[in-house]
Amino acid sequence: MNGSDLHVKSDTGKVYVRIFGELMPLDDVPAFTDADFREAINELLRPEQVKRFDRALELDFALEIEGVSRFRGNLFQQRGHAQAVFRVIPFEIRSMEELQLPEACFEFIERPRGLVLVTGPAGSGKSTSLAAMIDRVNKSQKLHIVTVEDPIEFVHDDHVALINQRELDVDTLSFANALKYVLRQDPDVILVGEMRDLETIHLAITAAETGHLVFATLHTVDALQTVDRIVDVFPQHQQQQIRMQLSVNLLGVISQTLVKRKDGRGRIAAYEVLNATSAVRNLIRENKTYQIGSIIQTGSKQKMQTLDQSLAKLVESGFVDIQEARSKAKDPAEFNRIVNVGTKNVAPGGGGQTPRIAPPPILNNMDETANGTEPKPQPGPVRGQPWRQGYNREG
Repeated sequence: MNGSDLHVKSDTGKVYVRIFGELMPLDDVPAFTDADFREAINELLRPEQVKRFDRALELDFALEIEGVSRFRGNLFQQRGHAQAVFRVIPFEIRSMEELQLPEACFEFIERPRGLVLVTGPAGSGKSTSLAAMIDRVNKSQKLHIVTVEDPIEFVHDDHVALINQRELDVDTLSFANALKYVLRQDPDVILVGEMRDLETIHLAITAAETGHLVFATLHTVDALQTVDRIVDVFPQHQQQQIRMQLSVNLLGVISQTLVKRKDGRGRIAAYEVLNATSAVRNLIRENKTYQIGSIIQTGSKQKMQTLDQSLAKLVESGFVDIQEARSKAKDPAEFNRIVNVGTKNVAPGGGGQTPRIAPPPILNNMDETANGTEPKPQPGPVRGQPWRQGYNREG
């Protein structure tokens, strides 16, 4: 049925499936009792997992049905009845091109060190995007990749790279524990399934600082909130130090959400992209993150884009209906402005639909310096004209 999630509700004996974001009941499934469900679950899980659930009343686990799929499962209890939700994890890892990941992602995976964060609400495809990036590294670079996950979702085989995947409560006792010792395991690339607490966040930043490429996820809705969330986790007296570390080690933030396709063939991801240019690093260091939004808005040359700009591109390309895209936009008024006027002729952050006078074509050919942040001035008659004075370094 191309479903993404399966919900089993034992108190009513019903099963539901989520298809393209919508939850639907399966009416042809025979009714079952709570005892039937517990018996089936006991067959699926290892004895130690059953004991852990009985003790904690919560359990994350992975399940593989040969020839069908892998599943990420969560077992929980409500009103005294055990319930379960299963997320489909395909055996096949989709490529970065298939997922239409932003251009910046192709640059991030080539960097020798730094922190890359993939964020978004639950069920927005973060694991799928990370798996595609790890798979590309695995098939193209002679490196050692270590992942720490809860549970292991996509299974990677060794290709050009060597890859070790560690599962919480099976191979390690905690994310923090795994990250403490991973530096002694000669890794080049580290994947942290989820940065849940202060210690894990601090160790992930430290791993990037010690010369490793670190990928991690956070449940935040945009790039700006991601930076603030990381800093705010720490006590007040540590926040300036963390800002300094983050400003030096952050490579970028990919924030994504899924939107229904117009042709009914599933969902497609829209991405907000923050590339940590020198200007962005400076704003993080000086605690002026509220200005990052405007840099993303005007940072197309540094391969940045806002979520609303990404949604507008999907509408213009014919992939997504405008009403569906508008429902996912951060700022519907800004989204309407981008769609109606066009991203090239709209003054960033302006109200209404007043187009900006387009600059001469010479601007579109500006070279960039080695760090990709500062345009070099071009020779020609346009230099020194008044309109050029309005462009900042990130221009």
